[in-house]
Amino acid sequence: MSKNTNFEPTKAVIYCRVSSTKQKLEGSGLDSQEHRCRQYADLKGYDVEAVFPDDASGGGDFMNRPGMVALLSYLDAQPNKDYVIIFDDLKRFARDTEFHIKLRREFQTRGAQIECLNFKLDDSPEGKFVETIFAAQGELEREQNRRQVIQKMKARVEKGYWVFSPPIGYKYVSDRGHGKVLVRDEPIASILAEALEGFASGYLQTQAEVKRFLEAKPAFPKDGPNGEVRWQRVQRILSQQIYAGYVEAPKWDVTPRLGHHEPIISLETFERIQERVSGKARAPARKDISEDFPLRGFVLCDDCGEAMTSCWSKGRNKLYPYYLCDTRGCESNRKSISRDKIEDGFAEILQSLQPTKELFALAKLMFKDAWSLRLAESHQQKDQIAAQLRETEKQVETLLERIVDSDNPIVIKAYEAKIGKLERKKLLLAEKAAQTVPAKGRLEEFIEPALNFLANPWNLYENGSLAFKRTVLRLAFAEPLSYSRKKGYRTAETAFPFKLLAEISSSKSEMVGPVGLEPTTRPL
Repeated sequence: MSKNTNFEPTKAVIYCRVSSTKQKLEGSGLDSQEHRCRQYADLKGYDVEAVFPDDASGGGDFMNRPGMVALLSYLDAQPNKDYVIIFDDLKRFARDTEFHIKLRREFQTRGAQIECLNFKLDDSPEGKFVETIFAAQGELEREQNRRQVIQKMKARVEKGYWVFSPPIGYKYVSDRGHGKVLVRDEPIASILAEALEGFASGYLQTQAEVKRFLEAKPAFPKDGPNGEVRWQRVQRILSQQIYAGYVEAPKWDVTPRLGHHEPIISLETFERIQERVSGKARAPARKDISEDFPLRGFVLCDDCGEAMTSCWSKGRNKLYPYYLCDTRGCESNRKSISRDKIEDGFAEILQSLQPTKELFALAKLMFKDAWSLRLAESHQQKDQIAAQLRETEKQVETLLERIVDSDNPIVIKAYEAKIGKLERKKLLLAEKAAQTVPAKGRLEEFIEPALNFLANPWNLYENGSLAFKRTVLRLAFAEPLSYSRKKGYRTAETAFPFKLLAEISSSKSEMVGPVGLEPTTRPL
């Protein structure tokens, strides 16, 4: 919102973003976004001072985007100016609900007004509600896309194909029957085979000798200073089963299986290498603490306000899971709390957010009412644009008649330049008129996933992956939960949609009486 509410800011900057460097280099996403934003600025009478492009991913902190950091710095460098920030689509702003709200606040504190070509921003409670849901929809789509990509990659690994960056000694080639498949990258593959066989047989006694062997080969790529091979690379080479012709993905629970690529060493050689590396002493596999403790980092100690950590504690016969505060000087330091106690209490909180059928029906009606208002407004805007288009066409016809009547080359040239600008304006108005009214079916496309989340967030949390659980936490709560060892959970600060539903639910009055929010009017 502008610092000075008495005038419309005329200075503007444009923010464009694509999700990857590949889209930036191979596509025209940034150029097309800038083009549409400039057309919008021309139509509104804004003076565009700068354009800030980004090719960073849609997920994560906006402060990790160089273009956004530069934009905020640009605003900070000129604190006495009011700016309009123009962007193409709400998803270009932020595809993460938490950072969407934070970024809105960053612009607000700098006195900058934001305008989106495909979404009308509204600071009313209803507008904020719809905007939050749309931001949540963007985050949900991002998480769903990520899940779909992982599912496809996992399926391919299960079939025996490597899907990650090719390990040193291999490269990808396209095959008609297999798609992208690994093949040996010579002469590096042969050098690796000699080093691995040498270590397995004892010819190279230590990992340091393997390191020196690889450094002595000019064709082997060096990743350290002064032509050295880093220890991490040596350790990775000695531990990767892919060199024996097998693929696996432990983080996706895909066990080792025979791959479709040519091995560099035999499986027997690989096993001998593992025995030499470990000295035949196999350490027990450590449990994945993140999977076992999904609330770790989200539940705060009520005594000190720091995030609780978690651990497995060894009992007489088995291991027991606990959450605990690990902050020095805290009254609750190292005083563990049963995982069931923490997570059962959280389950009650999340289940309590599920609205009643009547309240959910009311929320759905609110969505549809907000959509209907936006649809009616878009039809009005389309009529206004159509009127502007007709007026522009009349101006073109008038200038054409003047050209016919004139024999002065300078005047004709001026008329032609003016006609050129009007023709570009006609194209802009025609495009804007075509995009103003949402297509049929967009209502369901936007709000159905959001309504599913509002209807039962606990079901999504309980049945989702760890990443999905984290998403539910961010969408359902405005801030982390505070837990007291003596009193349990403090009052949760829920996200705006649930807070609004709670306020509606607690309201005693369903309708505003004759003397309501505004004074009554006398009959005429």
